[in-house]
Amino acid sequence: MSGLGRPGVAAVKWSAASTVARFALQLTAQVVLARTLGPEIFGIFAIGMVVLTFATFVSGFGFSWSLLQRETLSDEDVRFAWTWQLIVGLATTLAVYLLAPLLASYFREPRAQAVIEWLSLACLLGAAAQPATYLLQRDLNFRAVGLVQVGSYAAGYIAVGLPMAMMGRGEASLVAAWLVQVAVQLAASYALKPHAVRPLLWYADARAAVGTGHTVFFTNIVNWVLNNLDRVLIGRLLNAQSLGLYNVAYNLATMPNTLLLGALQPAFLAAGARLQNDKPRLGRAYLQMLATIVVLGLPAFVALAFVSRDIVRVLYGPAWSDAAWVLGTLFLCMPAYVIWGLSTPVLWNTGRKHYECLLQLPLLAIGALGFYLLAGRGIHVAAAVAGGLLVLRAAVVAAAAFRALDLRATALLPHALRGLLLSALCAVGALGAQHAVARFDMALLSLAAGALAAGLLPGLLLLLRPQLLGPHASDMVIRFVPGLANFLRPTAAPASALPAALGEQRP
Repeated sequence: MSGLGRPGVAAVKWSAASTVARFALQLTAQVVLARTLGPEIFGIFAIGMVVLTFATFVSGFGFSWSLLQRETLSDEDVRFAWTWQLIVGLATTLAVYLLAPLLASYFREPRAQAVIEWLSLACLLGAAAQPATYLLQRDLNFRAVGLVQVGSYAAGYIAVGLPMAMMGRGEASLVAAWLVQVAVQLAASYALKPHAVRPLLWYADARAAVGTGHTVFFTNIVNWVLNNLDRVLIGRLLNAQSLGLYNVAYNLATMPNTLLLGALQPAFLAAGARLQNDKPRLGRAYLQMLATIVVLGLPAFVALAFVSRDIVRVLYGPAWSDAAWVLGTLFLCMPAYVIWGLSTPVLWNTGRKHYECLLQLPLLAIGALGFYLLAGRGIHVAAAVAGGLLVLRAAVVAAAAFRALDLRATALLPHALRGLLLSALCAVGALGAQHAVARFDMALLSLAAGALAAGLLPGLLLLLRPQLLGPHASDMVIRFVPGLANFLRPTAAPASALPAALGEQRP
């Protein structure tokens, strides 16, 4: 039975390595910038980013996505995608620039106009970078993808953004950092994966590419609305300071998730494209990944939620204290975000590419009503609505993925129970340690004690009874940390029973 084989494992390992590097860079840069600039400046920049993320979806349209989905590629496929990426990217850049005054007026923040105008350039730069990026992902060359991501972020935020912030340039430092990051990503991606750039407006297979792009476009629009409703309405109903507090907490909560999905989702999508005709094996791989998330990921995010107050105090300082409750609430919902992100490739690889958009349309209406009615009550309420919406999205899309793969949702129940047990131990350990050191009123001590105790209790339990991990999670751990094989092998699934898509090739 064929699968991804060793290249699949290598791809995810390189993605994981770049994920760790990006996480360290992002955390360092964002903490220093947040302490230097404060919530209000971050709120002004967040308005620009809300506009930019929407415009990026429009400028991307999905032409380059078809390069990842096609079984075979020709120069004409690449030239067509490249040509239309540039055309739509340029049109979007002009539209955002011209609409900047109106958009700033909607958010009642005149200072956001210049931010939006400058960020409009990123629409063109990002669109131009997409063909090379997707071609690298298609090749499972996640080593190159990871290096580009880490290098471009370092160039933008470490080399440009931080020095400008130290010089008192305010929101301009964040804008410059983003533009440099996108420009470096464009140059580096093309250097690593040169492709045909001669314009091509139409060709024989153009209709199929446009059809894929059309689906990606509307799916991205729905996802953008669901992901940004909170910030759109907080920016309108509250103020830049509230948006800055909320946005930093949201970004910090989703940072591990975004990086994790950035490592796993493209590899799983590319893997699934090769396993489209092997539904049982794709189903086993999907179930194994979800089992790993609920057994290991859920306890980790619960631990983070219970030390979120200390995280904010240590990293950002007292000016950001109101972000702590938002951070904790969102941490608790992040496993749902990962499950949603790993379920969408299943729909695409089983001929259900329209489902992601259609299934989430009712949730869009629910979310819009909830945020409109409740966002004005403050960022804490908005965070609760956002978290609930993430859980609903994960449930709906994962249920569709289970049906597509002929799996029963009850297959995940034993793993969920394991995850809940370990999560409870994490919570008890964190709360107990924080209470023990509360009299010292030292944020760093409380964070260290809480985090250590949160990992200690479940760690001791797994040391005594490693079988609590379950076969799927144990097998996944062994695949990426072979040194634990002797300790976990009795609990891992037999190779013949679980030929996961991310495993080694078998005859």
